[in-house]
Amino acid sequence: SAPRLSEAVRAGRVGPGLRVLDASWYPAKERNARQEFKERHIPGASFFDIEECRDKSSPYDFMLPSESHFADYVGRLGVSNDTHVVVYDGDEVGTFYAPRCWWMFRAFGHKEVSVLNGGFKNWVKEGHPVTAEVSQPTPAVFKARLDKALVKTFEEMIQNVSSLKFQVVDSRPEGRFRGTELDQGLESGHIPGAVNIPFHSFLSETGHEKSIEEIQEIFREKKVDLSKPLTATCRKGVTACQIALAAFLCGKRDVAVYDGSWSEWFHRAPPHYKVSEMKRNKA
Repeated sequence: SAPRLSEAVRAGRVGPGLRVLDASWYPAKERNARQEFKERHIPGASFFDIEECRDKSSPYDFMLPSESHFADYVGRLGVSNDTHVVVYDGDEVGTFYAPRCWWMFRAFGHKEVSVLNGGFKNWVKEGHPVTAEVSQPTPAVFKARLDKALVKTFEEMIQNVSSLKFQVVDSRPEGRFRGTELDQGLESGHIPGAVNIPFHSFLSETGHEKSIEEIQEIFREKKVDLSKPLTATCRKGVTACQIALAAFLCGKRDVAVYDGSWSEWFHRAPPHYKVSEMKRNKA
């Protein structure tokens, strides 16, 4: 929570044992995340650049980097395997990219990672301290080990269409899930058998996470069984992490994310594996 982190910041506890990371990302024409960080951020925070910490050889936007790439990158931010990491972003909805950063740490074996509830928007609104002073953390050694149970590949998703070994929840807006609206120029639709829970369903009007009871009810309404295997997907593996976070708050810690998500599925899956109302309407 913001009060809890604020207390740690004011007590000077940000350091090797507690690192705060700003994982904001915005489309270039809208906002400049790195510039905004330089102007105003939580004291002691470092900027986690999702553009840098990814697999740059992939044709898809934000695929996981290698273990060594991730380890080197977060080590330079002063994160060791003993560090408690708190991530946040400055998005207007409250939390957008921070859960992706949270999930990346968990995928690489780091358990002590939290998301700032309500994000930077509410941190500022509630009057917690901000600064323009950019701190230089002492580099640390981080050992990364990919937990393959938390990441699904295209091949695993294809097999699941017929085997139904795990449930699939898609976090995109309903129109993109149904295929009735374009997604940044990309035809939309969904993976056969997927259930749609738009990620903002889990956020309150203020941008905080809804209560555990409310989150459980959302999953129940969509007939998603949290006692069974679950994989989250979206457009590029970002808001899918909100599904993983919501389930995590309910005690389910093993939700996998399909890293390639619809961006990969659209380009690689056979036509009959792309469910879209747009096609039916055209026909």
